[in-house]
Amino acid sequence: MTTDDRPGPTLTTGGSDSELNGRLTEELIAFNTAATGAVDRSEFSVKVTDEAGELVGGLTAWTWGGLCGIELLWVREDSRQDGWGGRILRAAEAEALRRGCDRVAVSSFTFQAPGFYERHGYAETGRTLGIPGGHADVHLFKRLTGEG
Repeated sequence: MTTDDRPGPTLTTGGSDSELNGRLTEELIAFNTAATGAVDRSEFSVKVTDEAGELVGGLTAWTWGGLCGIELLWVREDSRQDGWGGRILRAAEAEALRRGCDRVAVSSFTFQAPGFYERHGYAETGRTLGIPGGHADVHLFKRLTGEG
């Protein structure tokens, strides 16, 4: 941990800080609400468990102002060929529609699943370079129609 020793406010660098993360989230939500007028931010998840109660896969997402943002989607390796990724994604899209969203945004590293999202109707909107191993973070977007 390092601290700036000058008088006045204290600048501290350290490890993960859940209290700071919570406060920053609150402050940014307030700022974003003031800037856009959208006040309907919420979070949701989709989870699949097996017969033993073990996690097969899941998704976490948020909704805000008609946009759904997928944060994480993961499926256990031994279940990846069973169609769970698509079922989880479709369930999340249905929940987003139920919550009044008409669009979804997600990003996926090039070594993860951008092709999976493209097969499900997402279009690439850009890339962030510099991911370790020469990879990129692929940004994808989809308009929801309520069909299918």
